[in-house]
Amino acid sequence: MTGLLGLLIVALIIWIIFLLSKANEFVSDIKGEENAEDSSNRFNALMCLAFLILGMIGFAWSVFHYAPMFLPPPASEHGAWIRQMFQVSTVPIVIVFFITHVMLFWFAYRYQYKKTNRAVHFAHSTKLEIIWTAIPAVVMVILVAIGLVNWFKIFDDPPAESLVVEATGQQFLWHLRYSGEDNVLGSKSVYDISSDNPFGMDWEDQAGLDDFKSDTLMMQLNQPILVKINSLDVLHSFYLPHFRVKMDAVPGIPTQFWFIPTKTTQEARDERDDQKFNFELACAELCGASHFNMRRVVKVLEEEDFKAWKARQVPIYTDLGIEKKLKEAEKANNENNQLKGETVGI
Repeated sequence: MTGLLGLLIVALIIWIIFLLSKANEFVSDIKGEENAEDSSNRFNALMCLAFLILGMIGFAWSVFHYAPMFLPPPASEHGAWIRQMFQVSTVPIVIVFFITHVMLFWFAYRYQYKKTNRAVHFAHSTKLEIIWTAIPAVVMVILVAIGLVNWFKIFDDPPAESLVVEATGQQFLWHLRYSGEDNVLGSKSVYDISSDNPFGMDWEDQAGLDDFKSDTLMMQLNQPILVKINSLDVLHSFYLPHFRVKMDAVPGIPTQFWFIPTKTTQEARDERDDQKFNFELACAELCGASHFNMRRVVKVLEEEDFKAWKARQVPIYTDLGIEKKLKEAEKANNENNQLKGETVGI
């Protein structure tokens, strides 16, 4: 409500200034003043100059006022590169912003209409065209070069020692599956998903027998993590804002992203002086009415703590009692075959 009230006040002030300007013009016309038009133009030109000054002050104030709401320093290795690109790009953007807006409103004031003014016309200026072509071209080349260098580093092949995790988006939650000791995820199929097999895993694939699930995305400090991303229904987006990680989860098209966490959850809590703080996994793609529910807690642990957590996890194969169910099914099948054989013998 405070923000809305502020906007209404600003709009009211602008409306009052406009009415005063029109009233001043009408009064001048009634008095029959010859310079009524010049007076109106001068007033509008002064308003442009005032808008420039107040606007720049407001711009500077907003930057410092909302700075605490900006994303904190990244908690990943590649996040620092992205942050650097943002800062480098901001420099020419701010410079151009100030130059163009100062020129826009200063010209409106400096070249306000007067009967005695005469415009100067020139058809061509090679020097001017070189300047406004060369400078943006050089800046653009530098920005693109920096972007390409970081792009190839960020999307390079993941290290062999990367922890492999699968994140599957579904309305409206994330399913997280970790590779076991072999660090290889077992194969799965959406056609095999059922209440007895929520991940649709192929139990004949030995690589999946040690895979385990987790309700929290757990990571080890300074260990590369490779996240294999997919979706069961609609378009989602795997988003870790504190790590500068964002990758779409597209139905039928698996994607992946790897990164290195460089800050533990405890370090982040100490920095913020907030012992309840947690990193977050969210969905950055509007995926339905309960889109806001697609959140998971993310924790980064020291190596010893992470290994201890991982050792406590129970494989999905064991947790669902798949081995027992398979043996019971095999026993039932054998008994059925035996019964059929006896029936045929009779």
